[in-house]
Order: sequence, then C-alpha cells, then structure tokens
Amino acid sequence: MKTASAVIVTVLAIAAAFLWQQHKSFAMAAESARVQAQAPGVPGSALKLQVVSKEREGLEDLKRGEVQRFGDLTADDAVFVDAQGPATKAQVLQNVAGFRLTDYVMSDVRFVRIAPNTGLISYAVTEKGISHGKDFAAHVYVSSIWTERGNKWMCLFSQETAAR
Repeated sequence: MKTASAVIVTVLAIAAAFLWQQHKSFAMAAESARVQAQAPGVPGSALKLQVVSKEREGLEDLKRGEVQRFGDLTADDAVFVDAQGPATKAQVLQNVAGFRLTDYVMSDVRFVRIAPNTGLISYAVTEKGISHGKDFAAHVYVSSIWTERGNKWMCLFSQETAAR
C-alpha cells in the first residue's frame, strides 16, 4: 500500500510539474502575441518581448514579496530614480523589503531599442499595495533600461514619476 501511495504521489508531482511548464509556455506565448499585436512586423519585437517580460517579472517578484529575486534582476551598478532622488541597488532593496504590490496594471507600453541586447521600456502603471505597513494606491510613469550581461537580463536604470 505504501508503494502504491508513493507511486501516486510521484505521478501527481510529475503531472503538476508538466502542467506548470505548460502554463509558463502559454503565458509566454500570450505575451508574445500581445507584443506582436502592438508592434506587428516592427524590428526589435523579440527584444521588446524580452524587456517587457523582464519588467513584468520584477513587478511579479514585488507582488510575491520575493525581494531576492527582484534583486537578482537588478544590476549591481543600477540607478533608480524617484521623487526622493537617485538610489543605488542596495538602497532600493532595503526600501522594497517593506514593500509589497497587491495589484498592478501596466498600460501605454512603449519600447525603444538602444542596442542589439539593450532596450528601454516606458509605461504607465496603476498599482496598489502595502508600503511599510500602510496601504497605498498610485498611478505612475516608469521608464527602465534592460540589457543582457553574460546571458542574464539585468535592469540598469529605472525612473518612476507620479502621474498628475
């Protein structure tokens, strides 16, 4: 009986892993279709897809409270700018430790190819969350520069400006 239970658990684990991979593949395909629909036939659409995907990955990390993963997407020499002025990666990670998104919606996504492996994304985001124990809601404009370094995508720069 224990052997049968172990086999069932193993089969369920494999099935769950397979379904998770299928979900991730479907999500990436949907993102690709959305990017292509926004910029059909535009050179750099694959780069745009990569940059938009990485930006969303960072936002999702903040939504899940995964500060380390968010930091892994950030270059050590990155600069972040907001109403408080420029900040280093260390300063940003210290600040986001008390920050968690609960919901966000990106809109008006724009993209500029800077180099073959570097792009700038600019967009509006409406977000809700908890910052250092207090609920917040904001509408901001964000610009970020992403590049590939050693087969790893990194955010080099991000600026957030409150919308009026």
